[in-house]
Amino acid sequence: MPGSNCTQATEFSLVGFTEDLATRVTLFMLFLLAYLLTILGNLGMITLIRASPLLHSPMYYLLGNLAFVNLCTSTVTTPRMLAGVLLGKKGITYAECMAQVFTCDLFLITECFLLATMAYDQYMAICHPLLYPLVMSPELCSRLVAGSYLLGLTNSVGRAISMSSLFFCSSRAINLFFCDISLLISLSTSDTTLSLVILRTSSSLLGVPTIVVVLVSYMAVISTILSISSAEGKCKAFSTCASHLTTVSTFYGALVFMYLIPRSHTSMGGDKWAAVLYTVVTPMLNPLIYSLRNQEVKEAWRRLRKIKLAF
Repeated sequence: MPGSNCTQATEFSLVGFTEDLATRVTLFMLFLLAYLLTILGNLGMITLIRASPLLHSPMYYLLGNLAFVNLCTSTVTTPRMLAGVLLGKKGITYAECMAQVFTCDLFLITECFLLATMAYDQYMAICHPLLYPLVMSPELCSRLVAGSYLLGLTNSVGRAISMSSLFFCSSRAINLFFCDISLLISLSTSDTTLSLVILRTSSSLLGVPTIVVVLVSYMAVISTILSISSAEGKCKAFSTCASHLTTVSTFYGALVFMYLIPRSHTSMGGDKWAAVLYTVVTPMLNPLIYSLRNQEVKEAWRRLRKIKLAF
């Protein structure tokens, strides 16, 4: 039960990176550049996939949805962070904070399932190429993508309901630049047992299986690639999945930094930079990785440019 001297919070305070003005201006310019690259890169990837018949395949259908999720993830957190870094704006209303928690959870779980689906797609393409067209049909891909969003939405609704009963004192400050559900639960002055159980259970039931699928799929992919006799065949196979491996490593690496490293008062600065890695850096890198390291994307871009030049 909340104490008698504590009133329900109507606003939270988001703790920024630093109070030094020169450092804040530098961080603002860097984060703004990253956000602009995120918008241009992910929108460009979505547009290219839709416009180029060369990219109308299950892999790029999944990639287009990943680009959309990355764009949404960055947009949910980065604009407010930019305002906080440049203007020192720290206040966020209770309703805005809960909305941010809801949308962050939605896109986090959705991305986990999209990455798992992409790993399975790579497994079928490399380990069972003859069965690939039959298994990874457009209908199945649509269902897997829809299921990813549905599971993300279900998870967010469940966590939001559990959070709605928590009580927060009006003086509470969140030592991060966006509203993170684990930090909010730790700041609540009411009984958080149910919320913690729901958080840990949903993370285990939804997050761990996707990691297992990714690990098993890529173990099989690597095993198959190593069994290829020709050096040219090995290089081509590695080239096909290298971009996805980079994306998965970056994404789950950010999650490890953010959620698996124990929090303490001396590591809050590290938590903030780990959050930057997940909310700013990863969404920015994904379209760059796929465009720079994928020959089919490069070829689709060249063909699209030729068509535009012809007109």
